Amino acid sequence: MEYIYAAMLLHKAGQKIDEASVKKILEAAHVKVEDARVKALVAALEGVDIEKAIETQAVMAAPMAAAPAAGGAPEAKREDTVKKVEEEKKSQEQAAAGLGALFG
Repeated sequence: MEYIYAAMLLHKAGQKIDEASVKKILEAAHVKVEDARVKALVAALEGVDIEKAIETQAVMAAPMAAAPAAGGAPEAKREDTVKKVEEEKKSQEQAAAGLGALFG
């Protein structure tokens, strides 16, 4: 997670996310830096619109937070909501599994 946090910090500061910058942040935080993980992170983020990715993730999380609020919904509607949430969760887990392989 530290590697992703370093990239997010660079992004938030308006800095370029490159190997040297990520290494500096990790070293400043006293994290043992693995060059292969830094390279994988930078390569994975190349061409990614981070703002759009954050926005998409926030939109995907909103239905899961709203699902319990539908307490008075008819049973059929509740089942549809649960199915949608489960499908979104599976999709998120699959995407996270792919990224997780990069970061150990």
